[in-house]
This record gives sequence, C-alpha cells and structure tokens, in this order.
Amino acid sequence: MNLSHQQHKFIRHFGEMGSRWGINRTVGQIYALLVINKDALFADQIAEALSISRGNVSMGIKELQSWRLVNVTHKPGDRKDYYYALSDVWAMARAIFEERRKREIEPTLSVLRDILLEGAKEQSNEQDAYAEKRMQDILALLEMVTQWSVDLQKVSPESLRSLMKMGAGAIKMLEVKDKVKGSVELVPVS
Repeated sequence: MNLSHQQHKFIRHFGEMGSRWGINRTVGQIYALLVINKDALFADQIAEALSISRGNVSMGIKELQSWRLVNVTHKPGDRKDYYYALSDVWAMARAIFEERRKREIEPTLSVLRDILLEGAKEQSNEQDAYAEKRMQDILALLEMVTQWSVDLQKVSPESLRSLMKMGAGAIKMLEVKDKVKGSVELVPVS
C-alpha cells in the first residue's frame, strides 16, 4: 500500500494524539489509516502499511470495535475480514464522546455519589464541610455535562453544525445579558 507523505504524517500524528486520549499509539495509527482509506482493509494490509505485527492489528481492531469506531465487512468469495471506519465524521465524534462518557465520566459520577452519601454521615468540621461542598460542585458539573452529552446524541449533524457555528454569537449574547443584568442590579430602587 502506497501512502503519501501527507497520509503518513496524519497517521503518525493520530498515533501521538491517541496516547494523549487514553488509547495506545498503535490503535490511534490503525484508526487513522482506516479513516483516510476509501476502501476497507484486511489485517495484513494494515500490518504492512503501519509496519506492525498482525497480532497488534488484531488487538487494535478489537479495541476500536469496542469503541464502536470500526466495523467489519466481507467480500464475496473471500474469507478475510475487512475493516473500515465510520464514514461520517459526526458519527465518529458521537461514538468517541459517548464512549468517553461511559468509560470516564460515569464511573467518576458513581464514586462521587458514593463518597457524598458516606460523607453526609461523617461531616464533623469546617474542612469536611468545605471538601463536601467542592465534591458536590464537581458532581453537579459532571451531571450537567452528562445530560448535555445525552441531549447532543439526539441532535442531527446538521443541527450540531448550526449550534457550533452559533458558539461565538451565543457567548456575545450571554455577555450582553450579564452586562444588562449587572446594570439593572446597579440601578437603585426608590
């Protein structure tokens, strides 16, 4: 398989970023290769293109399938498994966001809830009260982010694009609201 310099660079960068996102470098490279390939690839093609072992490919594919980022297909008369990435970048983003929520945020929510239930019985001093308040704030934020992510899963890609484009405008509207609210609060009531 002949990859251009640009494609190699993309694959290498995805591998580096993968390690920062909590997956290993090889898994990131496998995913990048599948994302930029028009056709589904079988394991030996992936191994050759990335100069990695067939075992690494197999483990990487399993990891990507657990994230729901890679699918398998078959070709008539061929017993090999062919792998391909989700074709829609919005579907990719949704799958990654959803899996990260399940793997990272939900366990944290569970631990925080347990800690706060236990702590309500044990609170005995000012430091305990302060620590509990901070944990409650973190819990509230994570619950809000979780609900937001659940809501975003229901939004179409077109609506998400529009929502993201509104970002700067929405922030300006909030700033104006805060200024107006601030100026209203400063006006003495007679």
